[in-house]
Amino acid sequence: MNLVSPPDMGVSRTVRVGVSADPSARVAVAAALAGIDLSATGFLLVFVPERLICGEVARALAAVAPGVPAFGCTSAGQITPEGYSDTALVVAAFPRRHFRYASMLLDPLKPVSIEATALRARNLSEGFKATHGWRRFGLVFADGLSKQEDILIAALEAGLDGVPLFGGSAGHGLSFDVTHVLHGGGCHQNAALLLIVETDLEFRGLKFDHFMPTEQQIVVTDASPEDRLVHEINGSPAASEYARLIGVAPEDLSPRVFAENPLLVRNFDSYHVRAIQQVTEGGGLAFLSAIENGLILTLGRGKEILETMNAELSVTGQYGLPPEIVLGFDCVLRRLEIEQNGCAGEASRILRDRRVIGFNTYGEQHGGLHMNHTFVGIAFFPPPGDAFA
Repeated sequence: MNLVSPPDMGVSRTVRVGVSADPSARVAVAAALAGIDLSATGFLLVFVPERLICGEVARALAAVAPGVPAFGCTSAGQITPEGYSDTALVVAAFPRRHFRYASMLLDPLKPVSIEATALRARNLSEGFKATHGWRRFGLVFADGLSKQEDILIAALEAGLDGVPLFGGSAGHGLSFDVTHVLHGGGCHQNAALLLIVETDLEFRGLKFDHFMPTEQQIVVTDASPEDRLVHEINGSPAASEYARLIGVAPEDLSPRVFAENPLLVRNFDSYHVRAIQQVTEGGGLAFLSAIENGLILTLGRGKEILETMNAELSVTGQYGLPPEIVLGFDCVLRRLEIEQNGCAGEASRILRDRRVIGFNTYGEQHGGLHMNHTFVGIAFFPPPGDAFA
């Protein structure tokens, strides 16, 4: 199968998007880039499906688009102009006319030095000459198995001093085995990528989930924070106590149960999800975000996920126009819940209608925080002249 997004798909006149589901990295890259004017492209964002080898994609990009910088990561699923996919290579071309960038690779990522990382980010930002009238944002792609995203995003937030940050943790399907970020013509493990992007386009940050807190609170009483493992909650073995609280048998705990019964952390007046990845052999719980002894978690209750998605993506710019394109980082747990509820087709329709492209993540970054079960993104609106065309 070879799926390519043609130039008239109506996704965006500014950021061009190419897609291919060919099983050959070389053919997929060539097909995805076929409708893109590389001579006008400032940089590419590339989201690699589980079926392709990241290194082969990187080599194909160097051959087909020599001299065009490519950034991105492996993914736990892709968001194409037609909605969700497990097999598609997604390439987004950002034109020099509207975008400038500066990048850095943090390799190795683990362990993160907060002071050194903040300083590197600050130096990158200060060395990136500002363009009058243009605005900036940051993109972060990190190894989704590094367990360093919480510290990383806090350090970058401190170093960039007011530049809004959006990001997603690299994935690899549902394998949870190895992830890569793409930078400098190569694929890197135990690494993170920071892009500072400057644009003359109007843009707006997005962040939403579909959970409300309940009255049920849980206290972490024994944890290994460096490994994101919880051994006990409320003084009892973690998995069995969690199962008791949500009313299921411990042997029935599964990704679907975790997705439908999330644990939330309060941050001032808002809550965000600290997702459970799996039950460990010793009856503990492995998490996808930071965890520590004494942490108070609140059991969440879900709202209607598709209604929330549609409402939150229904944004307009200052001239009342919808986005030309939305760059989205959508947690793989959200997609898993959608698929298990038989709603994947409708979700893809919403994503298509709202012009979303991007990837499914092992975690999301926004506002200086790493979270799960969340959609994070950036909506880009038409250039000012187009608003009155």
